[in-house]
Amino acid sequence: MSAPDEEPSAAGVEPTLPEPVRQRVITLAAAALSGLPIDGVPASLRRIARFAPQRRAKLGGAVIAAVLAGDPAFRQQVAEHALAEAGDLGVAVLAGTVPAAADPVEVAAIAYLARPSGWADLVGTATAAVRAEADRAAVADLVREVESRADRAEHDLAVARVEVEKLRDELAKLREEAAGMRDELRALGRELRQTQAREKKATDTLAAEKGRAARAAAEHEAEVRRLRARLAEAENAVEAARQTARDARQMDETRLWLLLETIGQAAVGLRRELALRPADRLPADVVADTAADRPETAPGGQARGLAVDDPARLDQYLRLPKVHLIVDGYNVTKRGFGEMSLEQQRNRLVTGLGGLAAQTGAEVTVVFDGAERVHGLPPAPRGVRVLFSRKGETADEVIRRLVRAEPPGRPLVVISSDREVADGVRRHGAYPLGADALLRRLARA
Repeated sequence: MSAPDEEPSAAGVEPTLPEPVRQRVITLAAAALSGLPIDGVPASLRRIARFAPQRRAKLGGAVIAAVLAGDPAFRQQVAEHALAEAGDLGVAVLAGTVPAAADPVEVAAIAYLARPSGWADLVGTATAAVRAEADRAAVADLVREVESRADRAEHDLAVARVEVEKLRDELAKLREEAAGMRDELRALGRELRQTQAREKKATDTLAAEKGRAARAAAEHEAEVRRLRARLAEAENAVEAARQTARDARQMDETRLWLLLETIGQAAVGLRRELALRPADRLPADVVADTAADRPETAPGGQARGLAVDDPARLDQYLRLPKVHLIVDGYNVTKRGFGEMSLEQQRNRLVTGLGGLAAQTGAEVTVVFDGAERVHGLPPAPRGVRVLFSRKGETADEVIRRLVRAEPPGRPLVVISSDREVADGVRRHGAYPLGADALLRRLARA
């Protein structure tokens, strides 16, 4: 390859390339980046070199063009790659003997990159050819547009002539129709006079019919008054029947009350005769037996608090007869005194619940999550049941089993700020309260 000429003009200014030539130069450079070692790629193009060749030309075209204009060494490497792909056309461009049938865009791109002697003239010639081709295309477009307009004008003229003929025919038809309409108008005049005569006769007939209708309306009003009087009598009879039914129902209710009183007294006597003792096991004890293979603990998750946190509401629930208070242990302790160790949290909560059970007489069950064996637990206070969930089970599931084990109608209060727990136990008839309600109640005690 001959030595490149780096002086495109006397002023040393890079030529302005037509857009097709500029895009072809960028495409050749983007393709050449794939075969260059990373050290041979300018620093500003190393990030672009990681793209696919099509994306390099699309996303980094401006940067590639700037580096080609200012970095002769990089341009020389791209020129070698372009000449190798161009084959005979590249050899002809270097020799300055470009075939007449060669693509001017390709010739200009290779000449710009390789820069043989007289390359600026080759670029200028190719630029002029590209512009001439663009001008020819524009002229051809204009010629086609003019021819299209002429064809449309000729077509419009033919259509206009046809329309004129149609309008003439329509005008003749309209004149014939106008003559017919005049005849129809005279006939309509005669019909109008006949209609007016018939209308007068109908008016007279209508007046006579109105007189007959007025007499019929008077007779109808009299009949309506008679029917209304009969309706009033029927309503009075219905009200008397309703009163009789109410009296009979009151008598039936009195008899039913006496029957229930008799059955209640019989049930008391039957319980005394059978010597039935109060049950020594409660429903929660059955759930506790299934979790008796001793507690396992694991840190509980952070739960979202409920809006109900008034300790006065908790006091109101605890005054209900035979109430059962179920507490989500770690949910309460981590909210109230999470800075303590798990053992200190459990001891503090269980102690507080013992005092609450002593004050209210309520049945209290506290449930903790379990994942590790807990040994040496202190005995629970009187009236407080302490449960740990088994491996593979959460305290939330134990709480749900406790609620489902209770008989319908027994008051159940569940303390947990976990919304999922609260929604689940509420469906089974329990009263959910937030952890803050219990913490504030224990603080007050």
